[in-house]
Amino acid sequence: MTSMTAPKAAAPTEEQVTPGRPRSVLARRLIPYGYLSPTVLLIAVLMVVPIIMVISYSFRDNVIVQENSVFAGFANYTKVLSDPDFLAALKNTAIFISVSAVAHLVLGLAFALMLNTQLLSGVTKAIFRIVYILPWLFTIAVIAVIWRLLLDPSGVVNYVLHTLGLIEESVNWLGDPGKALWAVTFVNVWSGYPFFMISLLAALQGIPNDLYEAAAVDGTNWFQRFLHVTLPQLRPVIISMAVLDLIWTSQQFALIWMTTGGGPLNTTEMLSTYTYKQAFSEYEFATASAAAVIVLLLTMVLAFFYVRQQRER
Repeated sequence: MTSMTAPKAAAPTEEQVTPGRPRSVLARRLIPYGYLSPTVLLIAVLMVVPIIMVISYSFRDNVIVQENSVFAGFANYTKVLSDPDFLAALKNTAIFISVSAVAHLVLGLAFALMLNTQLLSGVTKAIFRIVYILPWLFTIAVIAVIWRLLLDPSGVVNYVLHTLGLIEESVNWLGDPGKALWAVTFVNVWSGYPFFMISLLAALQGIPNDLYEAAAVDGTNWFQRFLHVTLPQLRPVIISMAVLDLIWTSQQFALIWMTTGGGPLNTTEMLSTYTYKQAFSEYEFATASAAAVIVLLLTMVLAFFYVRQQRER
């Protein structure tokens, strides 16, 4: 008696992946692009088109406010780059973002090291975490209102400093041209350092203990282990966060606008507030577009370094 085996079913061809629904090779290759098309369309509508329109406005005059605009070439860029207010805003922005980024990094790393140490108990660390992360939980509007009250000439800050004998008269921190820029920079540092602290704390907890044990066997002290083990391990995170912080801080608008509005005497004027005033106070949309394009180019330089650093990782 001979046994009979059933013939094996033929493998589906490319043209017949689903029975009854023939699908060509070209259609299968287009399916991924079909899934991506809504995202690509949104990016084009929300990002690419507005950027192209702003670039177009920067080379024209009488845009938006008049029906027929005229081509102006690089006249708007020449006007912006020769404007003393723009140069002052550029200088203030450079000071604001550089001091903020350095302070964010130093404070964030210091608090992260303290929360990562074995000298504190778990309860103490939990309490410090809650206290240190509080500034990050407030919105910019709330932060601006709180610090406007605290830094008022009759506010808590002046009262405490006067009680400690550090000042003799009340200081108008946000109204004094010599102190306003440093006051808003301090507020920005206060509101931004928790992000650095949390990120660096996570990076610290990812460093293998074997490295510290090997360094301890070699007879190194705490500072030498921090210098030759901790910092090299944190280097990629520090560079990435520093570049991102420079980009984010350069676009800070709400805090400046709600505390000083760019004053007094333009001492806290930033590129973001300068561009806003040109567009919605002076109605010089062409000049505002040229300023926005310059800010975009400066930001792209920082983005280039960030992308290159990410590729090196």
